[in-house]
Amino acid sequence: MADISIGTAEQLRDPNFTPPLTKAVPLGIQHVLAMFVSNVTPAIIVAGAAGFGFGSNSPDFPEMIYMIQMSMVFAGIATLFQTIGVGPMGARLPIVQGTSFAFLPIMIPLVAGKGVDAMAGLMGGVLIGGLFQGSLGLIINKIRFALPPLVTGLIVTMIGLALVRVGIQYAAGGVPAIGTPEYGSLQNWFVASVVIVVTLGLKFFTRGMMSISAVLLGLIAGYVVALLMGMVSFGNVANAAVFALPDPLHFGLDFQLAAIVGFCFMGVVSAIETVGDVSGITKGGASREATGEELAGATYADGFGSAIAGLFGGLPNTSFSQNVGLIAITGVMSRHVVTCGAVFLIVAGMVPKVGAAISTVPIEVLGGGVIVMFGMVVAAGVSMLSDVNWNRRNMVIFAIALSIGLGLQLEPDGVQHLPDTLRVLMTSGLLPAAVIAIVLNLVLPDEIADEATDEVSGGMAGHARGSLPKDDHV
Repeated sequence: MADISIGTAEQLRDPNFTPPLTKAVPLGIQHVLAMFVSNVTPAIIVAGAAGFGFGSNSPDFPEMIYMIQMSMVFAGIATLFQTIGVGPMGARLPIVQGTSFAFLPIMIPLVAGKGVDAMAGLMGGVLIGGLFQGSLGLIINKIRFALPPLVTGLIVTMIGLALVRVGIQYAAGGVPAIGTPEYGSLQNWFVASVVIVVTLGLKFFTRGMMSISAVLLGLIAGYVVALLMGMVSFGNVANAAVFALPDPLHFGLDFQLAAIVGFCFMGVVSAIETVGDVSGITKGGASREATGEELAGATYADGFGSAIAGLFGGLPNTSFSQNVGLIAITGVMSRHVVTCGAVFLIVAGMVPKVGAAISTVPIEVLGGGVIVMFGMVVAAGVSMLSDVNWNRRNMVIFAIALSIGLGLQLEPDGVQHLPDTLRVLMTSGLLPAAVIAIVLNLVLPDEIADEATDEVSGGMAGHARGSLPKDDHV
C-alpha cells in the first residue's frame, strides 16, 4: 500500500493531488514498468508478421526500431491526454495508455508477408479507426447495452485465441525459422521456458511491484540466459542514433476498406474496455462511480490518441488494465504521478538506442513472455464470461459465434472465393464472431424452447452462472 507520508488518506484518493517529486517520479516509473513489455510487444509482432524487423542484416530492420520508439512516444502522449486533458478530451484521471493487443488479430492479416509497403494501409486504418473511436465519446453510454459480458467476454477470448499461435511460433524460434532444423529446438524452448517459469514464480510467490512486473522480470531472466548462451547481438545498439523525433507520415497513408472496417469495429471494443478501466479506477482509487464526463473524455483521448499515432507510424492505443490494479495496490490516485510516467515514456521513445536495445531481445525470449500474456488475455475473457447467465439462449449465441469465428481462423481457405477485403475481415475470425454475437444477442428472444436447445447441445444446457447441467437434463 502507499506510504502514508506521501499525503493524507483524503489526498491519496484525490486525482488532483500532487505528491512531492521525490515520490511522484518513482511511482510514475512503476506505472511504466507495469506496462512496458505489453506496450512494445505489438510493434514487434506486427513487424514480424509483415516480414521485416528480425535479423540485423534486414534492410528494413530500422523500421522495427522506429515502431518500438513510436509505441513509447505515443503511449506517453495519449496518457498525457488522459491525465492533463485537452478541452473535453481526457478523463483527468490516472489512466495509462499503451499499444493495444486487441487490434493484433486485425493487423496481422492486413500485413502478413507484405513487408514495409503494407504499413501505409495499416496506418490509414489506425487513423480512421481512431477518429471513429474518438467520436464514440458522444454516445458511449448509449451503446453499452449492445455489449453485455456475453459479447465482450467472447470478443476478449477470441482475441487471445487468435494470438496464442504467435506465442508458440516465437518460442520455437520465430516465423522466419519455420521449416529449418533450428525451429522448435530444445535450446529455443529452454530459453522460453525460463521466462515462463520465472514469471509464474514471481507472480504467485511475491507481492507488490515484483508480482505486477513479473512478465518484465521474467523476460530479463530469459534475456540473461540467452546472453550467456550467445544468442544476443548488440551491433545495432551501437549503430542507432542517440536522439530522433517522430517522423510525420513515416510509412505514408493508404485507405483500404478492410483496414478501415476492422479498425472501426475494434475501436468500439477498445472504447468499452476503456470505460471499464475508468470505472475500475474511480471505484478502486476513489470509492465512487465514474462521471459521464470522465467516461466521454477518456473515450475521446483513447480514439484521438490512436489517430495521432497513426499519422506518425504508431499503432492504436487503449487504456491498460494492469495499471488500474497498480493504483489499487499503491493507493495513490494522483493523475500527476501517471503524468511523470508519461513524460518518461516520451523521452525514452525519442532515444533510438532504447528501441535498438529492446530489439536485441531474442525472439525465443519474447515468445515465453507472450505465451503468458496472450494466455492471460484468454483467461480474462473467460473471467468475463463467468458473469454470464448461461441459459440455453446464451449458450447457442456463444456456440455459433465461437464456431464460425474460430473455424475461419483455423481454415481461412474456406472463404477463398470472397473478395479480398471481405476475405481478410472474415479470416481474422474476431470480426465475424463479434458481429454474430452482437446481432444474435439483440434479436433473439430471452428464452428459447428447451427441446430445441437440448437437441443442439446434447443435453448439456446450463442453468445458472457457472453451473453444470442438472441431472434432469442429462
